[in-house]
Amino acid sequence: MPGLGRSARLSAALRVAAALAAALAPAALTPAASALPVAALPVAALPVAALPVAAAAPLPSAAAGHADGAAGFRADADPAEAAVLGEEHARAHARRRSAAASSEGYPQAKRTTSLTSLAASQRETNAAFAAARFGRFAEFFPSPDFGVHAALLPTGKVLLFSFERVEVDPTKETGPTDRIGRTNAGRAYLWDPARGTGAGAFRKVEPPTVLMPDGTFAPRPAPFFCAGHAFLPNGMVGVFGGNTGGKGGSGARLSFVFDPWTETWFRNADMAVGRWYPSVVTVPDGRQIIMSGQSERGTGTPTPVVERFPALRHPVPWTPYEIPVGLAAERLRVDAPFRNDYPHLFSLRDGMVYGLGRDADQQWVFDPVKETRADLPRRPADFRGYGSAVPLPAGLRGPDSVLVLGGDPRDPNTYRLTGRRWTTEEPRAFGRTQDDTLILPDGTLLTVNGALSTRDYGHGPFNPKADLKYRQVELRDARGRWRLGPAQRLPRGYHSNALVLPDGRVLVTGDELQQIANDPDITDNMDGSIELYEPAYLHQGGGRPALDGAPGRELGYGERFEAATSTAAAVRRAVLLAPTTVTHAVNTSQRHLELAVTAVRAGSRGRVGAVELRTPPSAADAPPGYYMLFLLDAKGVPSTAKWVKLGHR
Repeated sequence: MPGLGRSARLSAALRVAAALAAALAPAALTPAASALPVAALPVAALPVAALPVAAAAPLPSAAAGHADGAAGFRADADPAEAAVLGEEHARAHARRRSAAASSEGYPQAKRTTSLTSLAASQRETNAAFAAARFGRFAEFFPSPDFGVHAALLPTGKVLLFSFERVEVDPTKETGPTDRIGRTNAGRAYLWDPARGTGAGAFRKVEPPTVLMPDGTFAPRPAPFFCAGHAFLPNGMVGVFGGNTGGKGGSGARLSFVFDPWTETWFRNADMAVGRWYPSVVTVPDGRQIIMSGQSERGTGTPTPVVERFPALRHPVPWTPYEIPVGLAAERLRVDAPFRNDYPHLFSLRDGMVYGLGRDADQQWVFDPVKETRADLPRRPADFRGYGSAVPLPAGLRGPDSVLVLGGDPRDPNTYRLTGRRWTTEEPRAFGRTQDDTLILPDGTLLTVNGALSTRDYGHGPFNPKADLKYRQVELRDARGRWRLGPAQRLPRGYHSNALVLPDGRVLVTGDELQQIANDPDITDNMDGSIELYEPAYLHQGGGRPALDGAPGRELGYGERFEAATSTAAAVRRAVLLAPTTVTHAVNTSQRHLELAVTAVRAGSRGRVGAVELRTPPSAADAPPGYYMLFLLDAKGVPSTAKWVKLGHR
């Protein structure tokens, strides 16, 4: 409420508080899932639908605030406001006033004009792309988080996490890389698509408070920005590393899991070494392999140490009620001497981990059981920055090849590794870095996001102005041919992300520089934004196949099971799609598998029909955990997914 006198501000604040209290009173009666006593939960696995519901959304002030003001200083509450609204709510108002005062170098009018211009150019560009062929961008809405990290949870909600805002001028460094102390703090939110796109659809899930060895030992929410992450078999997200601040970015030894069932963070024993920008992949036994990342000594000191979580002396967390707390990782005998961080890691169907470094000569295959490393041939292209890599669909089996693309603005080619051999594949329209490439349910590859280089969109570093081409999607069909498509609203490069939702849409978010440069109100509590892309399969007409039910129990490998469908006659294919957890164009969890359709039973006399399917043959084909099951018709139109759990202990 900048610009109002104190009495006017208080009057307005009282009206807002009363309205919010009235609007949210019923929601306040909903018990938080995180408050459920874990010990009281049943041991037997339950279907997803029977698990705890999300907590009610908090008041915007609680979901909002920046711990230390927009530019890194503490914003103290107005005592008069605090007397009426409470200390935290009043501090949130003070932070917004601080943000407004500190944004004079990059005024709100500039942000508003930029966002308006981007919307206009998006409409003009996309008029040339028919939705039935190219899909379309359908929604754009504010988010309380920058979305530097994103994960689709088996509850259908999306976990977004990053850091508290430290800068409101996008022409300056917008991340807390060299911040030491309280201003280097993590934050996390859940977005529930079932609750829509308004502020009430987001819920803050506070990271654990930590004391970092940075000389200040100041308590703050864990600074896990630029960590690595992957899924455990029980649907929890293992998150490793972070930034203690200083030295151009120093690795933290932090180890956490986020539990989607109670919507709570849990801390585990610290790793052996600090890691900033590490990569993590889940292997066939359900454990996670952690590699690379800048060490505690600062940027330019990547660690060669490889760790496994949990250590072999601990059981793998398998059910939603086995919450890892205080568990240790262990160091492997093999090392991974990547010269650069965030290597692409993939567990392919031979059970090996393929580590594809950004340097052309650092391509390795690791045996996670024997703890050995062997050389792969040199990649055809030279050094690549942050770009995509995708394990290509291989029908009824797990992937046996990887497509590497992006990371070099001069090189539009794509490169395929199959076994021990590289081939050059069809190029995209142009080279880009910071791109995200996803596997869609129908097997199409979709590239979104991109830039010339880190913090450079074609007009120099830290200049938000962007070339239009970096906003356009690219699509790769089953024949391996690429074509340009419609443009997203914002340019999104460094720290951008994307993932496929269970309804088949694609969430696009991230890049705090562009979100700050195009914030419609820099003084509110919604720092980020989300865009939703609807692939062409959602615009074919004639409706979608129906998936009415799937087993809530664990499914074994090579097991036959039934999925209920009222459109059994229309079903031509069934696929499993692994949920995404992604950051910095590194997405180690993607996987697309066809399921054998062994029988079709049409419905009759009011009974719903079914299709009989068979799961993949082994954990090497599909590591244990939760997958989205889609049914597709002859046009490749997918149903809305149901979650299934693969793998017995």
